[in-house]
Amino acid sequence: MPEMIAYCGIDCDTCPALIATRTNDAALRAKTATEWSKSYGHDFKPEQVNCTGCATAAGPHIGYCAMCEIRKCAQSRKLGNCAFCADYGCATLAGFHKNAPAAKTRLDAVRAGRGAT
Repeated sequence: MPEMIAYCGIDCDTCPALIATRTNDAALRAKTATEWSKSYGHDFKPEQVNCTGCATAAGPHIGYCAMCEIRKCAQSRKLGNCAFCADYGCATLAGFHKNAPAAKTRLDAVRAGRGAT
């Protein structure tokens, strides 16, 4: 299966929510809910830890996906991810990348290797 990268650059293939969804792993959902609750200051419940990747239209998504400005923008521009955006590095994406530098590194690599459209 090809690498799945979220619009923002998160590596979906290593995301515990996607893995738990693919494998129907209740223990991983519970562990992830606990870790994310501590990390993000939001009370995640194990039943909320289900996701098929933000770029997929069908299937479950983490609750924040419906509100995510990065996702909304990339979908409206019909982009595979933000690396292909003419406005790459916008304030919204840059703000997110302050807390997720690996996601920025990943998108930078995609942009350098494939170019942006």
